[in-house]
Amino acid sequence: MTDAVSRAADLLKEHRESIDRLDAILVYTLGERFKHTQAVGKLKATHDLPPSDPAREAKQIARLEDLAKRADLDPEFAKNFLNFIIAEVIQHHKKHQE
Repeated sequence: MTDAVSRAADLLKEHRESIDRLDAILVYTLGERFKHTQAVGKLKATHDLPPSDPAREAKQIARLEDLAKRADLDPEFAKNFLNFIIAEVIQHHKKHQE
């Protein structure tokens, strides 16, 4: 193996290790986020509040799009990602109300 190929292999390994660490951070962060949204769902159910808050959701999407732009991340991807999370949260909130 040439030095260039060996260096490339080492760099690839380092990038993959970083990706693995970041994936773990994402999973644990989402887990923490869902703990809070589950508490919100229980609170909403207890006080007979609707499971969805479109005004808050729109505000959060705009906020995330702005954060994405500043982080050099595609804002459309960030918006789709948050919409997916919001849909999951609303489903959890509806389950609490049953």
